[in-house]
Amino acid sequence: MFPSRSLGTHEEWQIKYGKTFRFQGFGRHDFRMMSFDFRAISHILNSPTYEKPWQTRALLARLIGRGIFSMEGSEHKFQRRLIGPAFTHLSVKSMAPIFLQKAQQLCDRWDALFPEHFSETDSYLSDFPPAYDAVEADVERAQGVTIDVAQWISRASFDVIGLAGFDYKFKALDDGSEEVYGAYRRMFDVADKGPRLRGILELYFPIIRTLWPDHGTKVTNESLRIIDKAGKKLISAKKASIVAETSKRESQQKDILSLLSTLILLILLLCTDIKALTVKANLSNDSSKRLSDKELLDQCSTFLLAGSDSVSLALSWCLHFLSLNPEIQTRVREEISSIAAAVPSVIDDDDLFIPITPAPKKRFRASATPPPTYRTATHQSICDSWDQIEASPYLDAVVRETLRLCPPVHSTIRVATADDQIPISHPVVLQDGTIVKNGESISIRKGSYIHIPIEGLNLSTEIWGSDALEFK
Repeated sequence: MFPSRSLGTHEEWQIKYGKTFRFQGFGRHDFRMMSFDFRAISHILNSPTYEKPWQTRALLARLIGRGIFSMEGSEHKFQRRLIGPAFTHLSVKSMAPIFLQKAQQLCDRWDALFPEHFSETDSYLSDFPPAYDAVEADVERAQGVTIDVAQWISRASFDVIGLAGFDYKFKALDDGSEEVYGAYRRMFDVADKGPRLRGILELYFPIIRTLWPDHGTKVTNESLRIIDKAGKKLISAKKASIVAETSKRESQQKDILSLLSTLILLILLLCTDIKALTVKANLSNDSSKRLSDKELLDQCSTFLLAGSDSVSLALSWCLHFLSLNPEIQTRVREEISSIAAAVPSVIDDDDLFIPITPAPKKRFRASATPPPTYRTATHQSICDSWDQIEASPYLDAVVRETLRLCPPVHSTIRVATADDQIPISHPVVLQDGTIVKNGESISIRKGSYIHIPIEGLNLSTEIWGSDALEFK
């Protein structure tokens, strides 16, 4: 529950109780299971017997409705099958221009926070990496300026998800005043505070939210109203666009909303025709197996909730670790710089998918190296450069090490929907003293909660060695 305390607790509990044990949750009768046994965890996460608890799904549904993260069972599988095509390697690769454009815009906004950082007469040093005396001078001139890295990256993430996922411009990096972005941000800020006692009571007695709404409830309700209104317009416009240019969309558009909307339209159009018999197996004339407009909007909220703050948290920690490890920072910078010249610059949202030649502009970078030269970019050339970025081994290692030390989701929980036998690979001592040996199974009752300590596994000295807490 508390990452600040769980770091040492996980190690202590493993030493004292073993890899799999029972512990107390809320109240003296709320016993739960926690496991660091990979065989047990694999069984739990891959068996349909275990689902996210209804309490977790209810809290998520309050924000994202019937999104993929708040669904379980057949509904979850159905939504996952529909959304899957938008996350293939080729689909993600086609979004590379958006990633690069927003990363460049974020750097520009950070540069602007240092108005006196470089004057027009400042010259750039030719050596790379930058000389330490130049870096020291930069730091002195920028002293006193504080950048909220997490907040800025979260804004950039909103912009990326909006454009790549739904072809919507939140303009969060511009000024953050766009209405829908503000609604999402306020709603997520309320959620970040946690459910607290009132939130838990509302899970069991939802009428409280209606009869005695508090400030958080009012903010959430108003935000949902704004999102719903804008979402309906977005979906209607997307459907109209698909109907008018279906053939063109199939060859060019790959965003999530397009794929989901197309499926719905095909169902509606084909299932009223005798030739509907030829429709693919995953297109059903059963209304219970279609996504409504509301469910489409729920998917939008799902990806914004899951993608904005989690990305912000991970990248913020990554930059923090690099700032504490200049040798690693220099090495990853050299690797990126080796392909930087081949990565085109993309400036305008409206030009993401056509050749562009950005207008010259003054740039003042917090670096002793000259700024990149803008040149004409095409969608294909950017995607080709993206392959080089993905193939950067040291950058990949830095990202993976960051996610190991600071996973955005530090744990997860499942509940058994039926009695089950969980296989183990490490001995377990039961309450009566019986020892369940390696290769045998332990019994779990229906309704039992099981905690998966992601952070505990990531920081385990048994798995990663005595230096598991070091960034290396």
